[in-house]
Amino acid sequence: MAAISTHLLDALWHDADLREEQLRQVITDRLPQHPPPQLDDQVVATYFLALRTKKLSEMGREIAYHATSGIKQPPPASLLEECTGQAVGIDPWDATGRIGLLHMAFPLKMLLNAQGTLTSCDLLHIAAGAILFDVYENLDSRLLRLTIPDRVVRTFPGPAYGATGVRQSTGFSEDEPAFGTILKPTAGITPDQVGQLVEQAARCPLLLFVKEDENLYPNLDYSPVAERTRQAVAAIQRAQDERGAKGLVFAPHISGAPHEILDSVQAVLDAGATGVMFSESFATGAVRMVRDATRHRERPPAIYGHNAGIGVRTRCIWREVIDYLARLDGIDFRQTAPVVPGTPFIRPYGTEWEASEEILTRPIAGIRSVMIARAGGLDQGNLIMNLQDAERRGMMTHILWLAGSAINSIKNRAGQPDPQYGAAAMQEALEVYGTGVLDGIPVEEHVTTLLQVAQSKNFTPLVDAIRQRYALS
Repeated sequence: MAAISTHLLDALWHDADLREEQLRQVITDRLPQHPPPQLDDQVVATYFLALRTKKLSEMGREIAYHATSGIKQPPPASLLEECTGQAVGIDPWDATGRIGLLHMAFPLKMLLNAQGTLTSCDLLHIAAGAILFDVYENLDSRLLRLTIPDRVVRTFPGPAYGATGVRQSTGFSEDEPAFGTILKPTAGITPDQVGQLVEQAARCPLLLFVKEDENLYPNLDYSPVAERTRQAVAAIQRAQDERGAKGLVFAPHISGAPHEILDSVQAVLDAGATGVMFSESFATGAVRMVRDATRHRERPPAIYGHNAGIGVRTRCIWREVIDYLARLDGIDFRQTAPVVPGTPFIRPYGTEWEASEEILTRPIAGIRSVMIARAGGLDQGNLIMNLQDAERRGMMTHILWLAGSAINSIKNRAGQPDPQYGAAAMQEALEVYGTGVLDGIPVEEHVTTLLQVAQSKNFTPLVDAIRQRYALS
């Protein structure tokens, strides 16, 4: 077998994340100088393009032809002209004119239905279609932003509850840390086991939210989702005395073909579910379908728009665009990522992370803000630095602290996984946070300092959790 050349190996080791950070920085610097226009009768899509042979101005005409009317010179003042897109701004980055930003306007005339509405699927079909991402001419292309007229934004349903509504419905105040957890094991469990796991979690008043994992499918012969939900709801009722006035959202995982999704949603709502969870990255349109189908219920379900697998799309479409559309469609919860010491565990991070959380929470007329789920490695060791970040940015109301294995898999002194023990460790971390003793501690020293504080306070669950999660002695 022939050896792989050093040159080729260097190319294969290309750090796409570093390039993305650099690209974001350039765009962040340049886009305010060349912003997309606000047009009342057009949706404006903003792209970064690096073209092999064509200029940005030429590509604008190509996109208009292939993505809208298919007519290069529509008759003036005709319906065809009203339905033909056009370039409304370019920012070439060098003398070739082949790399830079392009703003494309797509007419609402070709998008709005008879009721004056449209869907995120329609927007992406036009703004992220074949001519952008499937042609060889485009060495690189990214959809960076969608600028949608306010009157159209208002036609989207948005979240049924959002961050504030979820807190109100469960009895959590706006400045109270709200936690969630994920059922573990994540697959191979029966309805009675789901009930047992939920009851363990429900006995912790810290928790506002419990969800199934995306690996637990709804229509299993040994574990049908409606029966899982009945067992979970009964478990929550049994634990209610220990919760006081605090409610708990339970979100079973829903997937399948479109008709199966609606049937499963109806079944779990009939069984008492207060939430539902979709792997929204692979169930395009499901959130809007369910939001519309349930919006007239006295208590529609809170929707967790799980973004597992979103990375397969964010190489072409910036995450904040996907999150923006998911918010418009009606998600109430969306995972971002926790602040962690050292190398991030999952994306997003850096400026992508900030952009994602900004689009999920910034004021949008007629659309509630989303409750961010900081998850994917959140644990007792990094909780405090996340709380500090949320407090510094004024985002405490908007965040759900979602920990799976850091609650469910922490072992007690008998060596058994014990959710109550894991939750007790979280409570002790909250107590340390309240003292302010870790304020100003460098990130790289945070965990070891926290362990020392926990030992000095005889916080045994917290000490055990940190040692188990970070292999510290």
